[in-house]
Amino acid sequence: MLTPTRRRRILGLALPIIGGMVSQNILNLVDTAMVGALGKSALAAVGLASFANFMCVAFITGLSVGVQAMSARRKGEGRLDETAIPLNGGLALVALIAIPASVVAYLLAPSLFELLADQPAVVGDATAYFRARIVSMVAVGANFAFRGYWNAVDLSRLYMRTLIYMHIANVAVSYVLIFGYLGFPELGVAGAGIGTSVSLYLGTFYYIFLGFKFARGGGFLEAMPTRATLASILKTAGPAGMSQFFFAFGMTLFYTLVGQVGTDALAATKVLTDLMLVAILPGLGFGISAASLVGQTLGQKDPEAARAWAQDVARIALVAVGCLGLPAILAPDLILSGFLKDEAVRSLAIWPLRIMAISIGFDAVGLVYQNALLGAGASKRVMAWSVGLQWGLALPLVYLVGPTLGWGLLAIWAVQIGYRMVQAGVFTLLWRGDGWTDIKL
Repeated sequence: MLTPTRRRRILGLALPIIGGMVSQNILNLVDTAMVGALGKSALAAVGLASFANFMCVAFITGLSVGVQAMSARRKGEGRLDETAIPLNGGLALVALIAIPASVVAYLLAPSLFELLADQPAVVGDATAYFRARIVSMVAVGANFAFRGYWNAVDLSRLYMRTLIYMHIANVAVSYVLIFGYLGFPELGVAGAGIGTSVSLYLGTFYYIFLGFKFARGGGFLEAMPTRATLASILKTAGPAGMSQFFFAFGMTLFYTLVGQVGTDALAATKVLTDLMLVAILPGLGFGISAASLVGQTLGQKDPEAARAWAQDVARIALVAVGCLGLPAILAPDLILSGFLKDEAVRSLAIWPLRIMAISIGFDAVGLVYQNALLGAGASKRVMAWSVGLQWGLALPLVYLVGPTLGWGLLAIWAVQIGYRMVQAGVFTLLWRGDGWTDIKL
């Protein structure tokens, strides 16, 4: 039963995470609005490059799942002096993976975008933005590892605080560099990428400071993780990271398929995706809080309590996130007008935005159960279903209704949203089963 005490516990964990994530995407929309002033070709390029960057960093962001699951389990077991050991392991793995990977991605960027787009202006801008972003891969991985730790030990407020500082820096630096103020050159889309990378590294340095202040008692940078700890992190994080990679790869391919429909459709999709994230990231925030509650209660050897916590979180997420979709249902043109100045492009996006807003609450429920399964350590099962549905169902149908049949952007987004609803149903059914209750970490 969802009592007031349980509601306060859930909201106490979730609201700082949601606040940080919402601030992140509101400021992403500010970035989109600034880049939108450069024209629809620049907007399309940044959208394509953003997903390519997401694809490249996806695996190391999955390390957050391993850190969170293990740290939450140690907290539940009462081993408080070991809660930060998984964080140490996550940071070590980030350094080993991200440094060489970012060098390779930087060098291959021009060839990558020549494959993904056939408009020269889009290819040039996408390459410039991507290279400015990929140099911060180490910072992205480190920040996600810290996020996993703070959420696992009920210090999500530190995550929110750091994100707010990062995004203020991002907007300020990007604005100066995009348009060439304060004596700096006018760098356009490259300036937007540089601003984001600078803010990410500032966030890493601040997280390290907070680590010495709040995580020293848990062993932060005091004890090297054992091989068993690293193996356990990879056991959970590896499938989660691969799932993230294939999702990002799939979204990059999704953007490529939309690009075959036209630049207008691609520009509209960039804005639709950013708006979707503003609404759906609160659902992910509830999911991350469910993962912490599940990990802690499984550490206490109480799987039924874990099941109940996730179900209560899902109930709150359905109502809260569903309400966020109401403005987009009632006044989509008003919302889109802040980001899309071209009337033809804006008209393409109105009904996709509406159907996305109608479904957003149910998508949030799926995210809660997906993250609850990750918190229990069932990352292989999550990977199998999420990758299978996206690549086996959604992308083939997008190719069919978009480039092949020419049914347009509304049909493409109807497929995308339909696949998300199927995925939400699958994760709900998996959580109601028992296969996750006895996983050891």
